[in-house]
Amino acid sequence: MSKKYLGYCLLVGTTLIWSTNLTLGKFAYLFEVPPLSLNFIRWCLVWLILLPFTYKEIFSKFNFIKENIILLTILAISSVSLFNSLVYLALTYTKAIDTMLMISIIPVFVLFLSSLLKIEKFKIFQFLGLIVSFFGVLIIMSHADYNKILNLNFNRGNAWMLLAVFCWALYSSLLKKKKLPFSTLALVEVLASIGIIFLIPQFISEQLSGKEIKLNKAFFFILSFTTIFASIGAYYCWNRAIEIIGPNKASSFLHLMPVFGVIMAITLLKEEFEMYHLIGGVFIVSGIYLSNRKFND
Repeated sequence: MSKKYLGYCLLVGTTLIWSTNLTLGKFAYLFEVPPLSLNFIRWCLVWLILLPFTYKEIFSKFNFIKENIILLTILAISSVSLFNSLVYLALTYTKAIDTMLMISIIPVFVLFLSSLLKIEKFKIFQFLGLIVSFFGVLIIMSHADYNKILNLNFNRGNAWMLLAVFCWALYSSLLKKKKLPFSTLALVEVLASIGIIFLIPQFISEQLSGKEIKLNKAFFFILSFTTIFASIGAYYCWNRAIEIIGPNKASSFLHLMPVFGVIMAITLLKEEFEMYHLIGGVFIVSGIYLSNRKFND
């Protein structure tokens, strides 16, 4: 198997796992699983599972970690501490279909941030694609209600999801900016080690608010999947794929998530696909097309 083909297979697997994770995130809300507590416990388990396999490599590169602690902290906060928590929060307020469609704008954000970070040149048609895709997100956030757009009166869950999208785009862009001398699993362990520090306040705050963890079958099933597949498995596949084919091409595979996710949301969660989903989706896809189309300079 060629390296490029391996990268593509890893990305298809990643998007399928993450689509399933978003669907389970909605089930977590339905079964009253506290989202921030779930994310904290999930990453603590990831840290414990990976520690025996990665501690030697991490200690051998401790000087590099100290020298690049700011970059690693930003990577950890944007992925481990914020992205997952924001997605789970979003799913407590909005439909899974909304989150699936909104996540597909990440590739356009990656192109934009890659330019700002001087990873690659940002062209005018990519800017137009960003505008068109973002308009599609506004349609989904407002449920195609013109008055809500004017008054900035959006569904709270969709607003959380938009912030999550930005966090993941930032994480993906920064991964390519500096070559990190870690194996894929060691990088996940480093980010988990830092990210958990910023998850502790989220966990304490949620527990103090009275949201108790019910140790039932639903909790353990969701926790097991998010830990083994959505955290270790998907992060390994995503980071490895970015090493092979780069963030821009890798992020384009996120377009598969609405396909997988909408099917799951309709069949498993019995959600309805509304007209505003279709209209917003058309704008998002059009923006993605503009962003990736090659024009003569």
